[in-house]
Amino acid sequence: MVLEKLFSAENIGTVQIKNRIVRSATFSRRAEKYGKVGEQMVDFYQELAAGGTGLIITGFIAVDVGGTIGPFQARLDDDSYISGQQKLVEKVHDFSEVKIAAQIAHTGKQGSHPKFPPISPSKVKDKTTGLIARELTKEEIEQFIQKFVNAGYRAYVSGYDMVQLHAAHGYFLSNFISPYTNRRSDEFGGSIEKMTRILVLIHEQLKEMTDKNFPIIIKLQTQDFVEGGLRLEDGIKIANIIMKSGFKAIEPSGGVAETQIGTKDAYPSKIIKTPDEENYFLPTAKLLKPLMKDCKLILVGGIKNPQSAERILNNGHTDFISMSRPLLYEPDLPQRWQSGDLTPAKCISCNQCYLSMLTAPTHCIVRKKLERKKERSLKNKFSNI
Repeated sequence: MVLEKLFSAENIGTVQIKNRIVRSATFSRRAEKYGKVGEQMVDFYQELAAGGTGLIITGFIAVDVGGTIGPFQARLDDDSYISGQQKLVEKVHDFSEVKIAAQIAHTGKQGSHPKFPPISPSKVKDKTTGLIARELTKEEIEQFIQKFVNAGYRAYVSGYDMVQLHAAHGYFLSNFISPYTNRRSDEFGGSIEKMTRILVLIHEQLKEMTDKNFPIIIKLQTQDFVEGGLRLEDGIKIANIIMKSGFKAIEPSGGVAETQIGTKDAYPSKIIKTPDEENYFLPTAKLLKPLMKDCKLILVGGIKNPQSAERILNNGHTDFISMSRPLLYEPDLPQRWQSGDLTPAKCISCNQCYLSMLTAPTHCIVRKKLERKKERSLKNKFSNI
């Protein structure tokens, strides 16, 4: 099977992506201790760029120190972070036609920073941390809109090809579009339109500060998979507002930290054991794609098989496919597929990479074990010479 569509070029706004493969954002835990870009972070993204991915979306870059997941997370809440980000972008751009987007975010309700209590549109307890998020005032919401706009502008100045707002997985922006965390009755809650208003305002204000051709894209929550949370039918309505407001691409996703505690059976498992369990957000994509005109769709979720990805693209269900875990194991996976080796991704979906980020830079433990085994084998070989 020839992967003609998968390795064809496509635009997001006016930015051309050399193929349809996107590296989905994942917290890498590779920044310096206080959020500046260091060599370890640059090397990580250079390896992805060298592997043939068309568009790399960085891991969560915090718009505020209180919104960091933990130490060693990149930040863009001050101009002092720009020079490091510029270096990262330049090193990625050294590789032919590779594009890179900065994902900007805040932890919101799921925050656990020791000095900054979690915040949310409404006062609500997080079942995973046990912490109660403080309800934001209208004035504070407006301040956070400015924080996102400022961080996005710094990404633009740093040379990023586009910015992605992280409005999924229970983080700050997704807290506004979920009735589970947004019970407000002012201009930021009470209806789908008002709950989505913060996203529209950030987009409008950031567009005013950047080039008109600079794409703003979004990772968008379409369902929470918890009782009282965002339902898919409302997620589709929110996506429709997003499309009409001028966002250039949507990466639909779902689930929050509490999902695995609550309605686990309703959530598409990330532990993939059979091919039938792959592409778990494809049903959502099939609902969204017919509504999309100038806005592109990026399908994420359990994509491991190149033939399957090619079929999904050819059937018109998405414009791009997005992966993260497979690229942690094989950063050169796109090159392998393009060379004609159509073996599915070697990632076994064990999810240990998610646990690795708690104490170390995010990595594939299977790959690391194989590398250590190879090192021991070489050491033994040369010790016997």
